[in-house]
Amino acid sequence: MKNIRHKIMLVDDNMANLVIGKNMLKDAYEVYAIPSAAKLMEILQHVSPDLILLDIMMPEMDGFEAIRLLKADPQRADIPVIFLTSKTDKSSELEGLSLGAIDYVAKPFSAPLLLKRIENHLLIVSQRKELKNYNDNLQAMVNKKTRQIVDLQNAVLSTVAEMVEFRDNMTGGHVTRTQMYLELLVNTLLEKKIYHKEVSSWDLDFLIPSAQLHDVGKIAISDSILNKPGKLTPEEFEEMKKHVTIGLKAIDRIAEKTPEHAFLLHARTIAGTHHEKWDGSGYPAGLRGVEIPLEGRLMAIADVYDALISRRPYKEALSPKEAEDIIVAGRGIHFDPVLVDVFSLVTDHFAQIAELHQ
Repeated sequence: MKNIRHKIMLVDDNMANLVIGKNMLKDAYEVYAIPSAAKLMEILQHVSPDLILLDIMMPEMDGFEAIRLLKADPQRADIPVIFLTSKTDKSSELEGLSLGAIDYVAKPFSAPLLLKRIENHLLIVSQRKELKNYNDNLQAMVNKKTRQIVDLQNAVLSTVAEMVEFRDNMTGGHVTRTQMYLELLVNTLLEKKIYHKEVSSWDLDFLIPSAQLHDVGKIAISDSILNKPGKLTPEEFEEMKKHVTIGLKAIDRIAEKTPEHAFLLHARTIAGTHHEKWDGSGYPAGLRGVEIPLEGRLMAIADVYDALISRRPYKEALSPKEAEDIIVAGRGIHFDPVLVDVFSLVTDHFAQIAELHQ
């Protein structure tokens, strides 16, 4: 396989210098002899060099102005530039390096020295590209591994949630729908910039899947209570309420067994607070208003709405409009009034989700 020759652009307004320079370099590189900085800018529209040898003292546009233009252009800012000049004062050299040149070679120059400097700088550029490619590939591998871990976590959450649904005799996709309601509400909050500081800090890759565990504690509730075809007695309701603390303990046990439990933080909050009510009459802690974490306040709307439109052993399903009216009537009582107003903006989408995922 033939080696690819590096492209070198040699820019000088002196024709003799261009001829001498090209003869020095042509055996090792593909050389473009360019008589002005303006012509350089024109050629750069069509050819991307590996390195530019740039004279400073040129009419119309000098080397300093040319490098300023190069460094201001994101597509060409990384092209290495070596100044070739008869100016040997330290201030000119410092200015050239400050503007982004990688080297400064005074005329007249020796061919071996110039070739070696070019070779060294191209090697550095090549090594930087290799390092960048390595880092990019490494990051891609990390991203892939992270995605696999997240997918595994979500698969575990989904499997556990399906087990809870099976025990609760709910075959209508309650977990799937409540996830989708929650995501719809969160996206609307972000769009409308409501509770924006808090919501924008959440990792939605963790938040939305974690909602699947909101009723995980029901797995330990007796079938006679869970699927009773009638209203629960006060004693039975107290027993049912225990599913919240049971769920919290289950999530805590999972978290204790793995260092990677950030995905469970939202799950714990949602499971522990989605039965709290805005007026303080909910359970298990009787939290009131904004004492209730935002995740729990959101999940309360999603969970109650789906319970209302779903058939249960103890009741028939209500229509989406009837469920909407009940949610709105609970504004400031059961539910956060701000979130009820947001819910009212997307009730048609709630109904569509309910219809598509029966």
